[in-house]
Amino acid sequence: MAFLPLLPTTVRWRPMEGDGLEHLTIAPIDNAGGAAIRAAGIIIGGRGGTPYGVSYRIDCTAGWAVLSFSVETTDGRRLALISDGQGHWRTEDGKALPQFDGCIDIDLYGSPFTNSLPIRRLELAPQDGTAKLSMLYIPYDRFEPVRDHQNYTCIVPEALYRYAAEDRDFTVDLPVDADGLVIDYPIYFRRVHL
Repeated sequence: MAFLPLLPTTVRWRPMEGDGLEHLTIAPIDNAGGAAIRAAGIIIGGRGGTPYGVSYRIDCTAGWAVLSFSVETTDGRRLALISDGQGHWRTEDGKALPQFDGCIDIDLYGSPFTNSLPIRRLELAPQDGTAKLSMLYIPYDRFEPVRDHQNYTCIVPEALYRYAAEDRDFTVDLPVDADGLVIDYPIYFRRVHL
């Protein structure tokens, strides 16, 4: 079995504590640069007592490897990086970022969507065991990317995946829909029905 081919889709998540919302539109695209999937979203929130407003765009290959992303805050901070889809990153002006070599996926703070990137890309089955990944993580407080180690395990194919942070004691089971998009992120986020 495999996830359904992606159709244009809009989803929203609301934090389980405090105010906020993530609004995401994701669709296949025909792009001369080779990208086949585009995700565009807006996140507003205030976890940790600090309010934030962020817009983002992520372009991926047909196999869900990230090719580029841009993130911009409402206070004017912006970050945009480009990848070859194999985990080699550079800035928009071409400066190589070897400290992120091997990071194929990204993780945006406050976004349950970015957990779907490795879930869709890997299409793990229970017999595959745990995938140990290096992620390019973007926190909104410093807005500087860092390498983060995360583990993903398939519990039920195309339905339930376990996420575990490698550097701290945090594990959560993430149910996904037929598109591989996270439905609920226990403790933190819940899907809003449109």
